[in-house]
Amino acid sequence: MPANPGLLESEMELNNTNMTMDEVPTLLSGLTTAFMDGVVSNITTPGARTTITEFVTTSKILLTSPETDTNVTVNVTADSTQTAYEEFYETARFVTGGVIIPIVCILGIISNTLTLIVLNQKNMHTSTNTYLSALAVADLIKLVNDTLYFVTVLLFRVKPKAGNILYGHLYPYAHFIFSLSTSISSWLTISVAVERYIMVCHATRARGICTIQRARVVSTSVFFVMSVIALPYAFRYRTIRVFDNTTNTSSYDVETTKMWENQIFVDSFNWIQNLLRSIIPIAILVVVNFKIIKALNRSRANNKKFSSRNRITIMLISVIVVFITCVTPDAIMSIVGAGYHDESNYLIKGIREITDMLLGVNAAINFVLYCGFNKGFRQNFVSLFFQRCIKEKIKEADDSHYRKLPDPSPNSNEPNSTTPTKETNSTRV
Repeated sequence: MPANPGLLESEMELNNTNMTMDEVPTLLSGLTTAFMDGVVSNITTPGARTTITEFVTTSKILLTSPETDTNVTVNVTADSTQTAYEEFYETARFVTGGVIIPIVCILGIISNTLTLIVLNQKNMHTSTNTYLSALAVADLIKLVNDTLYFVTVLLFRVKPKAGNILYGHLYPYAHFIFSLSTSISSWLTISVAVERYIMVCHATRARGICTIQRARVVSTSVFFVMSVIALPYAFRYRTIRVFDNTTNTSSYDVETTKMWENQIFVDSFNWIQNLLRSIIPIAILVVVNFKIIKALNRSRANNKKFSSRNRITIMLISVIVVFITCVTPDAIMSIVGAGYHDESNYLIKGIREITDMLLGVNAAINFVLYCGFNKGFRQNFVSLFFQRCIKEKIKEADDSHYRKLPDPSPNSNEPNSTTPTKETNSTRV
């Protein structure tokens, strides 16, 4: 009996490949080369029997082909590339989904809430701020949705049962909320850009067009229309309960509805959504932003004074630029047809993690831009949340400028205890 039973079984497998004696030297040479290249590993292990059989059969085909070396090299290179893409995806998912996106969501929820509080002050009621308030609501919806998705993933690791319940009831509607919130955000950005274009380029007509009432109607219409268009996403999945006979337990799962099994409908609807969510808005904003910048430069050339209206225009230009920067990668991935459903391509999945992060950044960063470029917004924010601290500091500063004089004593004849002289009064600040 051989010392290694696995080697005996391997030899038996080699005998069953129906090879001639003339092919043995060539096969052994191929086996040696492949072994050195890492194609075959640990021949003597019992689990290697199937691998050797498959490799011998494949070697008979490849060794008779003039492209043997090229095929082996291409296969090894493809495997290493796929492994690298998988590592890239895992790293991107951890860095973006596990670290950056939760931080962005928390800060974004806080900042958009503060934005709504500041913009709803009486002295901040303008048509532009009406659009910006509606934009903050849309961004807040998206960030809350992303936060719930992160909580679901986290619960799957900490409390799988609770995570499964949350997954079964939230996931079917998560994509619908994501789509409507991003589409609303895109078209509200267009609305505020068009209004600013009218104010800058057609100032005489702006008073009759750019009104608070019109801004409210437009914002409400954008919310309604984009929600209706995204409604099919709400019927993409349905929640089901799955029973496991082995463990006698049940869990929640989701499955695709019949409507979304129609490939023509799926492709058409996804293209409509991609056009409305990113491609068309980016094209419009690039043109409008160019015209606003051109008009702003012309007005600055004629009048060197930088008015508050121009500062607000600069703020809105920065909002548009950030939007274009953060949304363009998602639009490019949509144009090339690289969707979320392509689970076999780790490179696309990794890039999608990054584009999702950029969409979250776009929803969270507007508060910083408002504080940086809008003096009125900044002053209202400070007076609302730091007024008490400022008053205390002013009071302390005022008290430090005055020296408290001793109370005069009526029975004292000392000069220091009498009523302050003119010289003393002159030293008082």
